[in-house]
This record gives sequence, C-alpha cells and structure tokens, in this order.
Amino acid sequence: MKVLFVVNGFYAAGNGLSASARRTVDQLRELGVEVRTLSLANSDPNGPQPDYPLPPTNIPIFEKLIERQGYMFAHSDKKIIRQALEWADLLHIEEPFWLQVVVCRIAKKMGVPCVGTYHLHPENLFSSIHLRKSRYLNCTTMLFWRRTVFNKCRILQCPTQNVKDRLVKWNFKPELRVISNGMLPDENKAEKVKIKHDVFTVVSTGRYSIEKDQITLLRAMKYSKHAKEIQLVLAGRGPREQYLKKQASRLLEAGFLSYPVKFCFCTSDELRNLYLSSDLYVHCATVEVEGLSCTEALGCGLVPVIAKAKFSATSQFALDENSLFAEGNSKELAQKIDWWFEHRDILEKQSKKYAEMDIKYDIRDSAKQLLQMYKDALAMDS
Repeated sequence: MKVLFVVNGFYAAGNGLSASARRTVDQLRELGVEVRTLSLANSDPNGPQPDYPLPPTNIPIFEKLIERQGYMFAHSDKKIIRQALEWADLLHIEEPFWLQVVVCRIAKKMGVPCVGTYHLHPENLFSSIHLRKSRYLNCTTMLFWRRTVFNKCRILQCPTQNVKDRLVKWNFKPELRVISNGMLPDENKAEKVKIKHDVFTVVSTGRYSIEKDQITLLRAMKYSKHAKEIQLVLAGRGPREQYLKKQASRLLEAGFLSYPVKFCFCTSDELRNLYLSSDLYVHCATVEVEGLSCTEALGCGLVPVIAKAKFSATSQFALDENSLFAEGNSKELAQKIDWWFEHRDILEKQSKKYAEMDIKYDIRDSAKQLLQMYKDALAMDS
C-alpha cells in the first residue's frame, strides 16, 4: 500500500500538527505501509527532506504572525503534485488549506482516493486575530473546508468524540471514525520516578497564543492562597511570549509570586524531564482538537487541571472534577490548584493512574486503526 501524506510543514518545529504527522508516518512505516510526504522543503538543508519537496508561499500581511505561530505554507506546484499522486494508491490529507484544496482537485481527476484527519477548528485560526467568536468567519471557513477538502475524503479521522459530534452537526459527508492521534508509549516506565524538589511546580505547555489561554493561569495566581509557594513553568513559544512575560513580571513585582515564572522551549527529552520534576499540569486552551501535549504530561504521571470548553476535547482526559475548571475562569482554576496543593496524598495516588494514560492512547494502536481505515477506503466504491 502506497500512501501519500500531504502536510504544509511536515518538518516544522514547535507545531503540534506536524509533530503528530511525523509520529504517525513513522508508526505506519513500522507496520509496513509505504508512506511518502508532499510538503514544504525543510528549511534545514542538513535535515531530512519530504519525498516531494515544495517551495514556500508567502501570505501578505499575516506572514509574520503565521511564522510566529509555528505554521508554514507550501506553494501548490501542480507538476510536483501530479508526480506524487502518480505514485500513490491513497491520499491522506492532514490539513484543509490551499495546498490540500489543489491536491484534492488533481487527485479526483487522476482517480486517487482520499482520506483525511481533522486536526484543527476554524477557531484555531481566528483566535490569533481576536476573532474566535466571529460566527460569520468560523461558519464560512467550515463550509469552505467541508466543500473543498473534507467532503472529498472517503473516511475522515476524528481524533476525539468531541470532534466527531461537531462534524455530524455540520453534515460532513465522509464516514467519520474516532481514532486518537495517539502518543508514544514510555519505554522507560520502570524508571518513571518523580524527581523530588522543594517547590511545588505547576507546568503548562503549548504555543504562546490566545487560544492556549496561558493568561488565565497567570491571573489565577492572584487568587491562589499558595501562589508564593508555587513555581510556574510555561513551556512553548509563539507570538504572545513578550506579553505573557510582562504579565508574569507584574505578578512578581506586585508580590503575588515569590519565584519568577520560567519560560522555555523544550525538546522531547527535556519536556519529559520537566514533567517528571513537576507536581501539577494546567491546560487552559479554549480551542483544542485533542491536546496531545496534555496526554504526554499525563503519561509521565502528572495530574492535570484542564479547562472545560465547547471547542476543546482535552477535558475528556480528566479523571474527576478536581481536574476540571470552566474555561477562562481564573478564580476556579486557583481553587483547583490550591486543592491539589493541600491534598498531596491524593495527588500521589492519582499520579499513578494518569501514568497509565499512554497505554490507552498508544500511537501504535492508532496506527493499526489507520491502516484498517486505509484498507476500508480503498475497498469502497468511488
């Protein structure tokens, strides 16, 4: 079976969608699937390259914002696209952007069947320009994605039930299957021992952007009874970095915090060590298709406090109400953080339960389900 993955920035660093695509491709190859990638050429000339590299394309006005968000867009070179499709038995669309629109059109003419994964909501895009609540923009975008990309697929992977429920309401035509993007199992589970330290450490990971809502965590420190005994760590990068750093400095200067908030961008190994050396994980995102950064933290035995939001599925990972708070509600978040701070015995017990999360969401199982999805799609009548 020859499967062509189409992702704008397959080798983009700091982009969760791209990282998920790379892990999925690796696992499919382990299963014997021949996978090639059609994507923007890697900016690192010494790094790996997609099988069918595309030149970059520029988007006027928003180019710098897009770059800071960790996204990259490829030029839709039709000659290269046709070359890639001539090789493929099946097309796997990972995004609903212009590259995928063009690829789907050409694939239909060439008779190459298509499947896809729904990785992001329209709200992910418009949050960055403060238009997440614009019904007109979100609805128009969803209709465009549905007509030009997703309805060209025979089967569509929905990473969570939350996503499937939304797409059902939007009358998406393809068969919808709930298949997690999956997470890499921790091969060093026996060595997964929490690192002891003196300061209660609360960590949050994710792109510094409006929809990730790290500002709610910072504001929660104004209401926390134990804020001065807490070390906050915000791991990521993005356009809101300077804004968040400024707000964090104000908390320190005003006396709400005793320890400066730590900002960092981590490799996979560094993230694992960060999770193992922390006590609590906070996930404030208001728009999230699945939230694999959260599951990776849970797989390291880190107990979460997760925002309950209409367009976020991450709250599905919480084991009880003490790990949930209403989106944007900094006072409730502070109460939940304080509760865990004061109940270390329960925190330790729950940590062991969350450490088994990587078994339930093992990417190897997700890859097997995708392989079956491919077989079923190829068996369908066009």
